[in-house]
Amino acid sequence: MRYIDGFVIPVPRRKLAEYRRVARKAGKIWKEYGALEYIEAVGDDLRPDQVVATFPRIARAKPGETVLFSYIVYKSRAHRDRVNARVMKDPRMLRMMNATGNAMPFDVRRMAYGGFKSIVEL
Repeated sequence: MRYIDGFVIPVPRRKLAEYRRVARKAGKIWKEYGALEYIEAVGDDLRPDQVVATFPRIARAKPGETVLFSYIVYKSRAHRDRVNARVMKDPRMLRMMNATGNAMPFDVRRMAYGGFKSIVEL
C-alpha cells in the first residue's frame, strides 16, 4: 500500500499566486525524485459547520485566509524517506527555502503535517 504525506495550510488569499509559484517548483522537484503524485488543492467548499471540525477551524484560518489541502504520494514509507532526503538536499530546494526565509507565503507554525499509511485504495 502507498504512503502519503498530508498537509493542511492556512494561506492568505492575497498570497495564493505566490504560494502556487513556490508549490509548482517544489512539486516538480518532488516528482523528479520519485514522488508518485504531488497535489496542492485550495479550499472551495469550506462552509462553517457546527457539528464537525472544518479545515478552516483546524488550521485556525483568520479573516482573509483560505486553506490548502496538499498531499504527496509515495510507494511506501521507505520510498518517502528516500525521496524527502534527496529533495531536502537539492540545491534548487535549498535556494527556494533560503530565498523565502521567514517570508513564506503562509504561517508555517499553523501548518498541519503528517505521514499516513494507506489502508484502502480503490
